[in-house]
Amino acid sequence: MRKIIYRFSRPTYLDFQATTPTDYRVLDAMLPYLTNQFGNPHSKTHSYGWETEKAVEKARAQIASLINTQPQSIIFTSGATESNNAALKGLYGFYGKQKNHIITTQTEHKCVLDTCRYLEDKGVEVTYLPVDCNGLISLKQLQESIKSNTLCVSVMLVNNEIGVIQNLKEISKICHEHGVYVHSDMAQGIAKIPVDVQDLDIDLGSISGHKIYGPKGIGALYVRRKPRVRLQQIIHGGGQERGLRSGTLAPHLCVGFGKAAEIAQNELSYDIQHIDKLYNKLIIGIKEKIPQIQINGSLEHRYKGNLNVSFAFVEGESLIMAIKQVAVSSGSACTSASLEPSYVLRALGVQEDMAHTSLRIGIGRFTTEKEIDFLIYQLSQAVKKLREMSPLWEMHQDGIDINKIEWTQPH
Repeated sequence: MRKIIYRFSRPTYLDFQATTPTDYRVLDAMLPYLTNQFGNPHSKTHSYGWETEKAVEKARAQIASLINTQPQSIIFTSGATESNNAALKGLYGFYGKQKNHIITTQTEHKCVLDTCRYLEDKGVEVTYLPVDCNGLISLKQLQESIKSNTLCVSVMLVNNEIGVIQNLKEISKICHEHGVYVHSDMAQGIAKIPVDVQDLDIDLGSISGHKIYGPKGIGALYVRRKPRVRLQQIIHGGGQERGLRSGTLAPHLCVGFGKAAEIAQNELSYDIQHIDKLYNKLIIGIKEKIPQIQINGSLEHRYKGNLNVSFAFVEGESLIMAIKQVAVSSGSACTSASLEPSYVLRALGVQEDMAHTSLRIGIGRFTTEKEIDFLIYQLSQAVKKLREMSPLWEMHQDGIDINKIEWTQPH
């Protein structure tokens, strides 16, 4: 009874791209390493260190198994942001004297874009590939952008704002034909869709623990071993993590991350089936009850746990305030403080008024059908109410084309 009261005394959570709740099985696995098994995993002279080192290496193997690689290819970090920084700065640090051109996309996560801007200040040339109206890059344009001095291409596997899945396997094929490394921010794809780094043939991949029902503050960087990818370390110290990332590991976070990876691997097919069912229910429901909506991003090449939808004649922030009993967002949690329309939606060519009306709805492992029904009801009521107060909606109802109106400019 206590658990049920807790579930309904707070807003319905539908923001699974921002973070996921920690799976209770993950918490159970973590607890011993917050109490009795507190040893430093780098202590080699006694059992306290040995037992936590064993637990950390088990976690490393669990994460490696999830993406089909060797445990030695997994470097623990504090999260995907650090992993992205370590990959791009590390590559440039090691190979920058020979190659100083990086290619990425206009719709990457902010931490990749900001890292690229930092590297530009260091003399790196960066090409930002545009995307089409579906959020996909042109493979032909990618191939034409590669030069003799291109070091790396960094493309997100699943976009955090619109859920679009890039064709990473073909991207890797093109890049490797030209001797170019491939890095991918995989944080929104791991444990959501099948990810096999051998099949994708990427060289570097970033992962986050709290996006896969694990703890916050832990992530990993996949670093290919054959053929070997060399990185310059960006955190100096005791030489942990194969000398790439110094600092004492937190065993409880590693264990939680590993357990989350194990659960994801075992239950991935069920999770996909469950989320697909709820996604279809949501799409049908909002289309039936709310006219004048626009789904942003490819409907074919997407992760269905991420739905970005714009509601015409409604302001996005007002809509969020009107549905306080549901936790959703207007875009990435890392840029949600900004009142500017999403740069991802702008890159798709979404008109500014529609970009301002967008919501990102996240469906996850613990989402129920009742919660989807509740969201559809809340959205339909809120949109109806807000449109009734909108003079633009009234003009639209009268058959006036808003886009053809010449508005008087203020002096």
